[in-house]
Amino acid sequence: MGKLNGKKVLMVVASNGYRDEEYEQPRAVLEAEGAKVTVASSTLKKAKGMLGGSCQPDVLLKDVNASDYDCVIFVGGTGATEYWNDAKAHDLAKEAAASGKVTAAICIAPVTLANAGLLTGKRCTVYSSEIEKVRAKGGNCTTMAVERDGNIITGSGPVAARDFGKKIVEAMGGR
Repeated sequence: MGKLNGKKVLMVVASNGYRDEEYEQPRAVLEAEGAKVTVASSTLKKAKGMLGGSCQPDVLLKDVNASDYDCVIFVGGTGATEYWNDAKAHDLAKEAAASGKVTAAICIAPVTLANAGLLTGKRCTVYSSEIEKVRAKGGNCTTMAVERDGNIITGSGPVAARDFGKKIVEAMGGR
């Protein structure tokens, strides 16, 4: 029995170009603790990872409600730009954060949270190429691998993927 038995996690992946480790490693950490992971994307076709992996989305992003999950995670990778300006992704992130759920993003996906207005005044991290985009939206970017500010968790990229997953488990288990 893991600390997260019965907890439901939604992972949002790009339909093409998600970062394999940023999906696989946090998912493995969460499932090892008993969490049930659901994958959402803009299509139900098999999503393709940047490194050749793939995953099968369970639900369409447009059909998801944050209230059905204990945590919402936006996976990074070059394809994550798909959600940077996506109104549904922003609404999902805002709804999750407003109801006190763990809301997380890794690599370039924190730009989605920043564009949704969730990183204003928050300590966060993002892949180095996107620091200015997050700062422009009021995020207090650090160079840490993983940052937690309240229930918002951000990771800087693939090397941080496992620790990002552990920080999410900690945030969910500590409630």
